[in-house]
Amino acid sequence: MEQSKKPNAPGKQQKKSEKVPGNKKKNESSEKVQPSEQASLGSSEKAPEPRLKRKYLETVRKELIALLSLKNVMEAPKLSKITLNVGLGEAVANPKLLDSAIKELELISGQKAVKTKARKSIAGFKLRAGMPIGAMVTLRGDHMWEFLDRFISVALPRIRDFKGLNEKAFDGRGNFTAGLKEQIIFPEIKYDEVTLFHGMDITFATTARNDEEGRALLKLLGIPFRK
Repeated sequence: MEQSKKPNAPGKQQKKSEKVPGNKKKNESSEKVQPSEQASLGSSEKAPEPRLKRKYLETVRKELIALLSLKNVMEAPKLSKITLNVGLGEAVANPKLLDSAIKELELISGQKAVKTKARKSIAGFKLRAGMPIGAMVTLRGDHMWEFLDRFISVALPRIRDFKGLNEKAFDGRGNFTAGLKEQIIFPEIKYDEVTLFHGMDITFATTARNDEEGRALLKLLGIPFRK
């Protein structure tokens, strides 16, 4: 009777021997990345501060304190935000022009633009209240400093026969608005893809108490004013 017993198939023995409890857990645990390794992989170097921001913190602020005879560092005026505003009356008849202007504004600022709407209805211009007629972008933080650097060093020198910005464009509270005739002074705009040449207003909002402080701040930052 003992000889009549069939031996186990070799294939089944190999399969049973291959199944070792705990192997999957060991493999999975070995493949997992340790927390310290995750931290080292996920941690990226911080981007350097914008050049004009460092300039303000290191030199401009000290010069403002001495120039304006300020007693406290916190009294020194600083740049709070930059607003780019485009108004298109042509968008009333052709809304597609506004879409192209928004795309250009986003290329220039590197930030999403918002449509601006009419506050009043004007029958002569076929304009109704609430109709989109422009776009705007507000820049703060590092985006603001980077845009200001590009505006001073790249965009303004591309203006034909440029002699400086008008010093009289202050609002009495230290805020300055520069009016541009064409958007093609920014290198982000491709001349061949422009559907409509339009201007824009760029407002530099500061914490200055008057125009004298705001003018001193912007001059030290490098904005060229007309002599």
